[in-house]
Amino acid sequence: MSVPAKHYRELCELFASIENKKEADKLLQDILTPQEIDSLAERWQLIQELAKGTPQREVAEMLNVSISKITRGSRVLQYGSGGFMHFLRKLQKTTQKVG
Repeated sequence: MSVPAKHYRELCELFASIENKKEADKLLQDILTPQEIDSLAERWQLIQELAKGTPQREVAEMLNVSISKITRGSRVLQYGSGGFMHFLRKLQKTTQKVG
């Protein structure tokens, strides 16, 4: 299912309007289900570990997730739009470059 471009742009504007952690928390709590929040938090954790150079199998064990989830995260780090690496650098959460 494809979202109309206008809707996607509006969603990007919504996220860009977040001014602080409190606002981010309020929006995340309202826009996502608890399961979606858990999934996003898990994804961010695995991305951070992969960016640090932690081996995929160790990340899978550490987070108790399937190796396929880790592999997908690794592919996004290497071949995605660069968004994760941008924010890892911005938040200084990486010690080595991935990919």
